Amino acid sequence: MADCLDGNVLAAKSFARFGVTHMFGVVGIPVTGLANRAVQLGIRFIAFHNEQSAGYAASAYGYLTGRPGLLLTVSGPGCVHGLAGLSNAMINTWPMVMISGSPDQKDSGRGDFQELDQIEAVKPFSKFSVKAKDIKEIPDCVARVLDHAVSGRPGGCYLDLPTDVLHQMITESEAEKLLTEVEKGRVFEATKAPPSSEIAKAVSVLRKAERPLIVFGKGAAYARAEGELKKLVERTGIPFLPTPMGKGLVNDDHELAASAARSLAIGKCDVALVVGARLNWLLHFGESPKWDKDVKFILVDVSEEEIKLRKPHLGLVGDAKKVLEMINKEIKDDPFCLGKSHPWVEAISKKVKDNVSKMESQLAKDVVPFNFLTPMRIIRDAILGVGSPAPVVVSEGANTMDVGRSVLVQTEPRTRLDAGTWGTMGVGLGYCIAAAVANPEQLVVAVEGDSGFGFSAMEVETLVRYNLPVVVIVFNNGGVYGGDRRSPEEVSGPFKDDPAPTSFVPGAAYHTLIEAFGGKGYLVGTPDELKSALSESFSARKPAVINVIIDPFAGAESGRMQHKN
Repeated sequence: MADCLDGNVLAAKSFARFGVTHMFGVVGIPVTGLANRAVQLGIRFIAFHNEQSAGYAASAYGYLTGRPGLLLTVSGPGCVHGLAGLSNAMINTWPMVMISGSPDQKDSGRGDFQELDQIEAVKPFSKFSVKAKDIKEIPDCVARVLDHAVSGRPGGCYLDLPTDVLHQMITESEAEKLLTEVEKGRVFEATKAPPSSEIAKAVSVLRKAERPLIVFGKGAAYARAEGELKKLVERTGIPFLPTPMGKGLVNDDHELAASAARSLAIGKCDVALVVGARLNWLLHFGESPKWDKDVKFILVDVSEEEIKLRKPHLGLVGDAKKVLEMINKEIKDDPFCLGKSHPWVEAISKKVKDNVSKMESQLAKDVVPFNFLTPMRIIRDAILGVGSPAPVVVSEGANTMDVGRSVLVQTEPRTRLDAGTWGTMGVGLGYCIAAAVANPEQLVVAVEGDSGFGFSAMEVETLVRYNLPVVVIVFNNGGVYGGDRRSPEEVSGPFKDDPAPTSFVPGAAYHTLIEAFGGKGYLVGTPDELKSALSESFSARKPAVINVIIDPFAGAESGRMQHKN
C-alpha cells in the first residue's frame, strides 16, 4: 500500500492545501497522528496543557490574522473543554474552527470510550458543524468549515473526525483528485457594501450634526479599517471613542480622542457613527440615561441581523473598511470639518484635559506598598518606550483590566486583547501565545490580575517550551478583587475560619512557577524593582513572569461592575 494514505494524512493535507499555517490543541486518542502529520506538512502545532486555553488561543488568532484559528481536541471531555474557546469566538465574532476526534461510528450509542454526540454539543456555539462520515468527505468538510468561519459575520465552526474515518485508506492519486476538485469549487464571497444612496444619507446626517461622535470597536480592527478611520477623523474633525479592544486603531493620544471624556461624549452627542461595535452592555445598549434619548445612531456592521436588532436611525450593512472608504469618498467631493474652535470639539478637549490631568496627578505619586496606579504607570511608560512595532498588551482581571484600560496607551491597531464582549476570565495566556505566534516580531506583554492568571498559569510552561517573547506581569493582591473584604457580620457559620471565597494564599510566589520550567521570574514591590524587571525582560524578549506585590486592599470589588455583584 505504498501509494496509499489514511484519514489523518488526508485531513492534514487538506488543511495545509487550504491555507492553514497554525494549529493549537491538546493531542491524545484519536488525533495524535493528525497533529504529527500536520507538522510534517508545514503547519506549526502549538501544544497546550488544556483545551480551554488552546481554544482561547485559536479564537484570538482568528481575530489577529483574519484567518480561522484552529483548535484540535480529543473526543468527549476534550471537545467539551474546547467549547470554552468556541463559544468565546462566537460571542466575539472571530473566525475559529474546532476539530475533535470522535469514537468509531459503528459503536455509536453503545458507550464507547469518551463517547458524546459532539455535533449536538457544539450546536449553541457554532455557525456551522459537520461530521466527515467517510475518508472521501474529508477535503470537502475541511474547506466548508474554513470558509464558513470567515464568511458574513465571522464565528466558530466545528469539524468531527471519527476514529474509523481517520484510519480509512485511500490512494494518493484519489486523494489528489479530491483535493483539486474541492479547491476549484471554493467560492469566496465578495466584500459586502451598502448602496451609495445609503452612504450619501449617512454623510448628510453627519454633516448636519451639531455634536457628532465616531465610535469604533474590534469589528473595525478585524476589518483592518484603521487607515480609513484615521482619514475620516482627520478630515471631518469629529471626536472619536474606541471600545476597549478598538483602542489603537487611531492613536489613543490623538487630539480628537474622547476616551477620557467618555461620559460627556456619549451623553451629549446628537449623532453617533458606530463602526464595528455592537450597542450591547459595553455601550449601555445605546439607551438613555447614558446616551441622549434623541441621539441618532448610524450603525456600520457586517451583520444585517445586528442592525435589525438595534433599529438605528440608519444601518449600513457591510465590511467596515469598505464602508468607511465609501464614506470618505463621499465627503471628499464636498468636504466639511468641525475645526478646533467648534464648541463641541472644545467641550470634549477641555473635559479630556481636565480628566487626564486629574489622572496624571494620581499616577505621578509613587505609592508603596503598591496600589494599582503606580505599577500601571511604570508599565505604561515601559511599553511606550519599546516604540514600533508596539507590544501587544493582553489584559484580564477585574481591577487590573479596568485600571489598565484607562492608563495603558495603545498607539497601534490590534495591540490590546482583553476579556472582550463576554468578559471571559482565563483568556490571558492563550491570548499571549496566539499573539506571539501570529506576530512573531512583536513583544507580548500580559497585565493580569492574580485571579485571571490562575485560570491558565500552567501555560507558562508552553511559553518556555516554544521560547515565545512573552512577559507576564501578575498584579498579586492575594485574591479575587484583593484581600478579605467581608464585614465582621458576614464572617460567621461553622466554616468561618476558612479563608474568604475571594482569598488566595497571601504573598504567593507566582514568579517561581515559570522558573520551574527554565523561564525567568521576578519578584517586585518597589518602583525601582519593577522598572529594572521590565527593562531587563523587555530587552531579553524571552518568557518571563513578573510578580508585582499589590496592597491587598487597593482596588474595588468587581472592578467597575459592582452594581452587578
